[in-house]
Amino acid sequence: MENTSLAKESQPTDTEFIALNPSTLEVIGKVINTSKQEIDAKIAQAKIAQKEWSARPDAERKEIVLKVAEALQNNSKHLAEWITREQGKPFNGPGSHFEMQACVGWTQVPASLDLPEEIVFEDETRKDVLYRKPIGVVAAIAPWNWPLMIAIWQIIPSIRMGNTVILKPSEYTTYATLEMIKVINSVLPENVLQVVTGRGDVGAYLTGHPEIGKIMFTGSIATGKKVIEASAKNMARLTLECGGNDAGIILPGLDVTKHIENLFWGAFINMGQTCACLKRLYVHEDDYEKVVHALSEYSSPIPMGNSADETTVLGPIQNKMQYDKIQDLIQDAENIGADFIFTGEKPDLEGYFIPVTLIGNVDNGDRIVDEEQFGPVLPVIKYKTVEEAIQKANDSETGLGASVWSDHPDEAAHVANQLEAGTVWINQHGAIHPFVPFGGAKQSGYGVEFGIEGLKAVTIPKIISIKK
Repeated sequence: MENTSLAKESQPTDTEFIALNPSTLEVIGKVINTSKQEIDAKIAQAKIAQKEWSARPDAERKEIVLKVAEALQNNSKHLAEWITREQGKPFNGPGSHFEMQACVGWTQVPASLDLPEEIVFEDETRKDVLYRKPIGVVAAIAPWNWPLMIAIWQIIPSIRMGNTVILKPSEYTTYATLEMIKVINSVLPENVLQVVTGRGDVGAYLTGHPEIGKIMFTGSIATGKKVIEASAKNMARLTLECGGNDAGIILPGLDVTKHIENLFWGAFINMGQTCACLKRLYVHEDDYEKVVHALSEYSSPIPMGNSADETTVLGPIQNKMQYDKIQDLIQDAENIGADFIFTGEKPDLEGYFIPVTLIGNVDNGDRIVDEEQFGPVLPVIKYKTVEEAIQKANDSETGLGASVWSDHPDEAAHVANQLEAGTVWINQHGAIHPFVPFGGAKQSGYGVEFGIEGLKAVTIPKIISIKK
């Protein structure tokens, strides 16, 4: 079934297309577009399975989800190998092993949480009790950047609360996701979790289907808006995470050497291909030289190469579409006379490699600052006053995350309260946690995931009102 010949020897068709290893551009295999008839059948099966699944005692569902976590842990090496091969993350650092441990943790936590009934009002005449009920069939649309971890974010809370799920993985990371679904389904009852594959038209048909009750989507703003339009057909509830162009502000006087590791990985984890990465860094003009020097020195020795090599820490861009977009932004920065402060060494390999790049002499209004790079390119922007930095940080259509860096916690908290983002981190960036709600402001989407609030998001509140 698998074909590891070079990509140029195989051409996609209307019903199937090739999956590539981004480090080598070798063909992993072919991905099939699931037909509309197959999607209809899977949704019908999911509806039937949901009735039985939701009727099980809550404690039983929790126990099964914990068994899923155990299965993921037992197969983590195998799945990490698939992540590295298809997504491009190296094994080490915050790479594929890291992603698999996150999959395990984000499975265990929902199984540890409870949403008991709540008496919301009671007096001598009446008693009103709030219950949380499953929605039904959930359509989950997962991205290619953290394909297994983000799929887990969508799948596990949904099934924990008694829903069934039909997952569509990204067309760029189908094989790794299918391997994970096999592992999960070795534990789950039949048809509680199903998968469809293919390009965007498969996801469009799935999300617009009249039997879908909830859509969970992680991806671009443009596609998120299409999901919103699709939900008009079925009035499905929505959780949308549509990325961000996260700003970080370094307050004057920061001892950057204490924070350099967190700064670097806040920007360049997963080669910058993370929605809540640090993508714009604002630095006071008096501190600019020491900050860019520290970032350059830290970046220089970190090895980039084939992700399958155990010594590799930085890997390739996942796909050619994203590779070309980043190269276009770099070229635009060159055209406007930006200062290329640091450019890492590009490996002599055929894959989609872009070295870590720090760009200065740019400002809001330049494409490299205004557009989400989603890659290993960080613009560093000077500011004169903290008020100016706050204004520029907020000057974006998105608001997923932001960060403030300071050796003075009170000053940092004061600035953090003024930033327009769903999460503002202090002296860290992108530090998500399975107990802590996560979601965006502005066009970064709406709804939250994780923790108790994430469980509520995959349920319908139901009131039973009793007259005394």
